[in-house]
Amino acid sequence: MNLKRAATILLALPLAALLGLSQAWCGAGDDAFSAFVANDLKRAGELARPAAKSGDFMAQFVLGRMCQEGKGVEKDKIEAEKFFRQALAQAEPAAEKGDARAQYVLGKMHDIGWVLPKDDSRAMAWYRKAAEQGNTFAQTNLGIMYENGRGAGKDFKEAVSWYRKAAEQGHAGAQSSLGWMYQEGKGVAQDDKEAVSWYRKAAEQGDASAQRNLGWMYRNGKGVAQDDKEAVSWYRKAAELGDSGAQKNLGWMYQEGKGVTQDDKEAVSWYRKAAEQGGVDGQYNLGLMYAGGKGVAQDDKEAVSWYRKAAEQGNAPAQDSLGFMYEKGRGVSQDDKEAAAWYRKAAEQGNAGAQNSLGWMYRNGKGVTQDDKQAVSWFRKAAEQGVVNGQFNLGYMYSNGLGMARDYKEAMAWYRKAAEKGSVNAQFNLGLLYAEGKGVARDDKEAFVWFRKAAEQGAADAQFNIGLMYGGGQGVARDDKEAMAWFRKSAEKGFARAQKNLGFGYAAGRGAARDEKEAKVWLRKAAEQGLVEAQVKLGSMYSDSWGTEPDLKEAVVWYRKAAEQGDAAGQYHLGTMYAIGVGGLAKDDAQAVSWYRKAVAQRNAPAQARLGFMYEKGRGVPQDPKQAVSWYRKAAEKGNAFAEFHLGRAYEDALGGLAKNEAEALRWYRKAADQDFIPLGEDLKEGPLWVKVSADRSAARKSAAAKEKKKP
Repeated sequence: MNLKRAATILLALPLAALLGLSQAWCGAGDDAFSAFVANDLKRAGELARPAAKSGDFMAQFVLGRMCQEGKGVEKDKIEAEKFFRQALAQAEPAAEKGDARAQYVLGKMHDIGWVLPKDDSRAMAWYRKAAEQGNTFAQTNLGIMYENGRGAGKDFKEAVSWYRKAAEQGHAGAQSSLGWMYQEGKGVAQDDKEAVSWYRKAAEQGDASAQRNLGWMYRNGKGVAQDDKEAVSWYRKAAELGDSGAQKNLGWMYQEGKGVTQDDKEAVSWYRKAAEQGGVDGQYNLGLMYAGGKGVAQDDKEAVSWYRKAAEQGNAPAQDSLGFMYEKGRGVSQDDKEAAAWYRKAAEQGNAGAQNSLGWMYRNGKGVTQDDKQAVSWFRKAAEQGVVNGQFNLGYMYSNGLGMARDYKEAMAWYRKAAEKGSVNAQFNLGLLYAEGKGVARDDKEAFVWFRKAAEQGAADAQFNIGLMYGGGQGVARDDKEAMAWFRKSAEKGFARAQKNLGFGYAAGRGAARDEKEAKVWLRKAAEQGLVEAQVKLGSMYSDSWGTEPDLKEAVVWYRKAAEQGDAAGQYHLGTMYAIGVGGLAKDDAQAVSWYRKAVAQRNAPAQARLGFMYEKGRGVPQDPKQAVSWYRKAAEKGNAFAEFHLGRAYEDALGGLAKNEAEALRWYRKAADQDFIPLGEDLKEGPLWVKVSADRSAARKSAAAKEKKKP
């Protein structure tokens, strides 16, 4: 809630106070003016009409005001001008003769530009003449002109001097203005207690702006003990007098349940009263209530309508909200250009949220030409005002070198600001910088700290990383159970990589009891999201018969999904299914070779080995022992046991142009045997050297087992 000072010059003042002025008001016209100032418009009209006919310039001035402002009568500028001209004809000679009331009237006419040309210097001159005779209205208006630098240079001390003269004579408007000067420390030493004292004097006379300001002082504990109930009491007095600021403030008290029972409907009622008077804050707040469906049926069109009213009056939060509605297409047709236009209006007034939003529009080329430098500029403005998203976005731009040179240290500084305010994204990215040693020395413990903060706020990617760190003992003691617990948290939010790791954990019995069904459940979730590692693993579980009958058709389905995404392992397995002719696939060597080739293009060792075998046997390709040996070697050098065995056999049998070489054959056989390779099916061609290697390996294992058994 913002404390706002009333801009009114003629403020409510009871008749008794008026009659106590140093220069007494007299006659029906003066009584009409008193009634008008006191907002007793019916009495003002009743007194002014007959007096105006008899030539009373004060009565004519009052009727002009009523017609001009539509107070107590319908607004009618032609009638207003008629009455002002009548008043002017009488007031000019009276003013020249020293009549303070007439001098005030001429000052007012020049001040506003009614009939006479708007002229601050002339207005000030006439106000001064009347003020020096003790006219409190002129003294107050003279103070306002000095405060605002109209007709003379801005002079707060001079403003205070004239406000005080009128205030000490009991003028409520001057008392309220003097209270404001004390509150703001303008022309006097700042003093909330003095401010409260003067506000109270005016408020007790029924001055609405003073009542509102006194309510604000109680609400915020300025110059008085903080007291929401007392704040509500003063807001209500002012609100019932029609003060739109007080109506808005009272609405806020009801919305927040401060000093009253929380009541959104009552809040809406008061916001509406303020809004219908043109109060921008009331209009904006009423828009918020419609947007959120609080105290009123949710209605985006109504929200937009009220936002627009406030926005067109220059209210920056309303402009920001209207931009949001256009961006999201709520209550209006979606329109990025309109969104950007309203964000800009608010941003240029310093609205930090709009600055961040405008930066985002530039970053993404929404409604404006894409421009990272502009994005950085607006993100920085928002960030420097403490907007968390602005700080995160600026960190992101530094981290990725967008719109500026990449600078991880700056990125880290801005991420930290946002992270310390609870930004999940910033906490996660800060963790990444520590984990990767960017902008700072690598520090797994610090990375773990920030990932955990984000994870505890429910960030699935951070929960996954915490699982990885527990599983790998990075920055924290290794704990497979904790790893699985964090993977589950992330997986339950739909994070595919966590679902995959959870499936792998159940499949391997790591951090949880081995459980094929659970493994398949989680792998399927990840696989259905397109994660190829999960698709391949799920395929292997269906093909390898994990405690249940294999389902080769299902295996083919998942291998194909991975293969068609370009995954080399999926391509290799699908090729093998074609080579064997299982899973509902007809045996098709050409298809097998085709998939193997796709995989070997990615240097997949099992596919290289199988392609070698296809060349050796002339399956799907012309038989070519040299090509076979070439592919066996490529795969064997990567540690593929199938290829090591067949390369050993090639040396033993002098295949593909190789010279028979027993030592090389034994070397490659031993490598295959070290991996417990067992020739099966078409591989089953065991030469004497392989038989020897197998026998030696078996004897060595028996000996090792016997020694182990003898240990005490």
